[in-house]
Amino acid sequence: MAESDVNGENQNGSQSYHHGSRRGKATVLALGKAFPRQVLLQEALVEGYLRDTKCDDPVMKEKLERLCKNTTVKRRFTVMSKEILEKYPELATEGSPTIKQRLDIANAAVLEMAVEASRACMAEWKRAAGDITHIVYVSSSEIRLPGGDLYLADQLGLRSNVGRVMLYFLGCYGGVAGLRVAKDIAENNPGSRVLLTTSETTILGFRPPNMARPYDLVGAALFGDGAAAVVIGADPVEGTETPFMELDYAVQQFLPGTHNIIDGRISEEGISFKLGRDLPQMIEGHIEGFCRMLMANAGLQDFNELFWAVHPGGPAILNRLESSLGLRPEKLQCSRRALMDYGNASSNTVFYVMDYMREELRREGGEEWGLVLAFGPGITFEGILVRSLK
Repeated sequence: MAESDVNGENQNGSQSYHHGSRRGKATVLALGKAFPRQVLLQEALVEGYLRDTKCDDPVMKEKLERLCKNTTVKRRFTVMSKEILEKYPELATEGSPTIKQRLDIANAAVLEMAVEASRACMAEWKRAAGDITHIVYVSSSEIRLPGGDLYLADQLGLRSNVGRVMLYFLGCYGGVAGLRVAKDIAENNPGSRVLLTTSETTILGFRPPNMARPYDLVGAALFGDGAAAVVIGADPVEGTETPFMELDYAVQQFLPGTHNIIDGRISEEGISFKLGRDLPQMIEGHIEGFCRMLMANAGLQDFNELFWAVHPGGPAILNRLESSLGLRPEKLQCSRRALMDYGNASSNTVFYVMDYMREELRREGGEEWGLVLAFGPGITFEGILVRSLK
């Protein structure tokens, strides 16, 4: 084999592939984040939430205080603000038909965050907006036609024939599902560059606490808002692009008969969720086989020989995953750190974990192979076997 072929150059030497990445495999080339302006400190949440919803029930207060402590969250970002509640007091009134108001707020906020995260990502990527060939847009927080993907493409100044894919209402596994779709596009369209953007807000689910809806308090204690973006492409250009992770093998799987474990419904009052108490156990019961299926593609056996970028749906899921797989405590540290700093920001959160993982791998080195995982409605498992290109 000629030296030029080893380096990934074509016959005339005009194209050079980045060392470490394998020809044709999708890689993560850049990452960006964005958040709303309001910072929500967990220590102040209970008093603020109960004040905003005009709830003086001591039982509700005690339960929310306990939930806030158990989530391990320290800080979140939120679109909800004093100004919004002053303009739309009906959002904090039980039984008010407010879906129009919520969508007016959410559609604009989600787009604003998506644009900011995408611009941050593209600034790190250092190539022109016109070089983006495809968009994958992920959100469970907006409903409109045309969708946010078109508004995003327009505001970023992308080409009018950019290929657009929308992934709506996937919940917590949406970020990893987006990576899987972006990987497929990148690997099957030579020279393509895919902008994957996720953006979420909890505005659709904000409401006063009600004993008939116990999951509302979980949402108030756990979820946050934000956006993230990555550029995905195969065959990175040497000297121009700097990939940090290769997407080797991706799998989506659902557990038959579990579609009612996570149940979300849109109504005139917004979106409401029901979450089965056995969700962590359901994930624990199937996670080892799912991970081994991914690991087999690289001949891997030992869970502790991998790095782990797991969507932190909540501490119970992380604890059970750690226990059932026998992971050393540091293996899920990036997931726990993202949960502490941002809460569960739905589809975005896995990218906050990946950003921390990128820092750790660059600083300390470590394992070559890893798993990116997320779980959500279905019950759906999303997983990608990845390789560090640190």
